Amino acid sequence: MLHNSSNKNISLLSGVKVLDLSRILAGPWATQLLADYGASVWKIEKPITGDDTRSWGPPFLHYKDQQVAAYFLAANRGKQSLAIDVTKAEGQELILKLAIEADVIVENFKVDALKKYALDYNSVKKINPKIIYCSITGFGQTGEQANQPGYDAMIQAIGGLMSVTGNSSLEGGEPQKVGVAVADLMTGMYAANAILAALNYRHQSGEGQYIDLALLDCQIAMLANQAMNYLVSGQVPERFGNGHPNIVPYQTLMCADGYIMLAVGNDHQFSRLCEQMNLVALAGDERFLTNALRVKNRTSLMPVLQKTMLEKSVGEWVAQLTAVNVPCSSVNNIEQSFALPQVKQREMQVELNSPYLGQVPQVANPVKFSIGAQTSNLAPPMLGADTLSVLSEVLQMDNEAIDELISKQVISLINKT
Repeated sequence: MLHNSSNKNISLLSGVKVLDLSRILAGPWATQLLADYGASVWKIEKPITGDDTRSWGPPFLHYKDQQVAAYFLAANRGKQSLAIDVTKAEGQELILKLAIEADVIVENFKVDALKKYALDYNSVKKINPKIIYCSITGFGQTGEQANQPGYDAMIQAIGGLMSVTGNSSLEGGEPQKVGVAVADLMTGMYAANAILAALNYRHQSGEGQYIDLALLDCQIAMLANQAMNYLVSGQVPERFGNGHPNIVPYQTLMCADGYIMLAVGNDHQFSRLCEQMNLVALAGDERFLTNALRVKNRTSLMPVLQKTMLEKSVGEWVAQLTAVNVPCSSVNNIEQSFALPQVKQREMQVELNSPYLGQVPQVANPVKFSIGAQTSNLAPPMLGADTLSVLSEVLQMDNEAIDELISKQVISLINKT
């Protein structure tokens, strides 16, 4: 339940200004989170083409002869788009002026690529010592691979995630990547988290700082129990498909009409599962008395459970097992997930109004705060939609100066024709 606040118009990050020089997903995901919490985010994009993901479709939403991919819409709400050519001296000057006004800069250029524009951390720090500057790259600012480009799929591969994702090699399974770009997304989450920590440090010390984030580092970090399984045992983890390396039964099983996911986390739940499946003898079988034994003997246990599961539908099993507190669920597609009453009640699908695209569907930020406006009401911006307003309001530029920059193709405004 949200509480009423006497400061209804104060957002969590009121007054924080973010200069977003990032594109694709990891950086934009971080800056979208900051925008959700109330920060002002100035997204700098290439004139004409903008962020690469604007064209990563279909599907698209359309405004006259322009189109915006759903991919872009997923990571850019709450931001203001400025179309500025960073390769031109006048463009660099504009961005530096914005850097003076900013609290945070997020960028994902190649290592040292911004030095030639005097937009790297050391250059910006000279004009804004309190800046919090976050660089996101594939492999980080140091190490023998620092200068190599890094993309989510290759990071999932090189960072070990694909090796533990997919069906067992004993079943002919191959390594699989996850169905969304989790290396990018987790790096974005780490970036937002780190930026908030740095803001708090600056609040106490008055000092800004540099944040070096690598997709590969984040991928290694998010291996979690699989990494620790290896470090503790010295044994390389195997793929178990939808099974769990440390818990059994904790996987999908086929029912009469589809798949169920079992998530049996302790011995009491296992006993109740066996009762409901009329397999009481299994609960007392010395091979399956504890989770450790079930992990050891999974190949003996799972075929028995699978055979019995085929006797009823997913709905029947879910109802029966849920009634006795055995964790399980149907395996839904995305349409079914959004249709769940729980998802609707938690308001996880929202719409934001765009003056260009109309009502834009969005997946809501999942964080529910008791106080402070949280989610931005700004729809993802059209390319250059805010160039004029930010330059005139933030940098106090007059129309004559702006027109000159347009004539030199340093900046562009949204094409409303």
